[in-house]
Amino acid sequence: MSSKVVTGLSRLCHGEFGQFKGASLGLLANPAAVGPDLTPAWRMIQQALPGSIKALFGPQHGFFAEKQDNMVESGHGTHPELGVPIYSLYGETRRPTPMMLSGLDALLVDLVDVGCRVYTFFSTLVACLEECAEAGVEVVVLDRPNPIGRRTEGPVLPPELMSFVGAHAIPLSHGLTLGELAKLVVGERNLNVALTVIPCQGWDGGDFAFTGLPWVMPSPNMPTLETARVYPGQVLLEGTTLSEGRGTTRPFEIFGAPGLEPEVVAEALEPGALDGAILRPLNFEPTFHRFAGQVCGGFQIHVTDSATYHPLRASLALLGAINRAQPGLWGLRPPPYEYEHERRPLDLLLGDAQAVDMLVAGAKAAELEARWEDDLAVWHQRRQSNLLYPA
Repeated sequence: MSSKVVTGLSRLCHGEFGQFKGASLGLLANPAAVGPDLTPAWRMIQQALPGSIKALFGPQHGFFAEKQDNMVESGHGTHPELGVPIYSLYGETRRPTPMMLSGLDALLVDLVDVGCRVYTFFSTLVACLEECAEAGVEVVVLDRPNPIGRRTEGPVLPPELMSFVGAHAIPLSHGLTLGELAKLVVGERNLNVALTVIPCQGWDGGDFAFTGLPWVMPSPNMPTLETARVYPGQVLLEGTTLSEGRGTTRPFEIFGAPGLEPEVVAEALEPGALDGAILRPLNFEPTFHRFAGQVCGGFQIHVTDSATYHPLRASLALLGAINRAQPGLWGLRPPPYEYEHERRPLDLLLGDAQAVDMLVAGAKAAELEARWEDDLAVWHQRRQSNLLYPA
């Protein structure tokens, strides 16, 4: 396979960063971390730097990404071929311990992020930066493109709403790569950690579809690039009583609930909120998760132009339209959610509790977006010094 973008993983394994020869390395990754021919990261590193990997680390859903649902922990294990320990960072602990990092010179991080604050791989990266600072272990981010490009949307997370689905004050759609985010966090938290970012080459800040890289689902309910494009808005449904489509073959693209009347809801949508997409009414029956075995009315979002589609705007408009057209059809999911037992899940996901109350009352997306314009302008200034690619 040929691609116009060369990832940080490929650059490391092609010998551009020879300083890691002979080093004892840990690797935080999952099955989405692959080379252009789909060879897994751990195998590429083993071939390039034989015997260097001393420990493996897995994020949410596990090192092998086998855990289907949210809030399903994974245990530690041993890699069947390398014979080294696999440490779960979504189980008895969500951050590497001194024992796990003992003996390592550097922790390599190769994770496929999807450009959204609440996707927990970013939270795991932040935890690793903090713990490696304490342990004196270098962090090396093998960078990859942001699959949804440079678009930014949503509120910048305030301190009182930080959680495992929000580890730093960034917007819901942040528009950065994990390497750029790592630079930002180290600088803004003044972390005393040796950080190396191996940038990818050839990425112009655009959509993943134009990179030539293969798509491998980074988590079980992120099966396609189309899923990633809608996720920064549709993930809000996890904080509601609606189905976000888990238990179907197109999670997050498909959504709804028993009793939802698609045609009635569509009439209540504000104009222009779903530019760049076609909203197709449908019925569906989840095979597991919320409303399993029940027929739901709803929609599938078909993104036709990723350059003009705004995922958060679309989902806010849809939630508001449902409440205006069918009041009381959906409500707020109660805690617990992602290790939080008191705060409302939708507050944590969106990052603006007052906006959640407005949304429940049927507010339109345009009204909510206006709340965040000033913070997003400041965000664009904050991120500027950390950019590694065209914005």
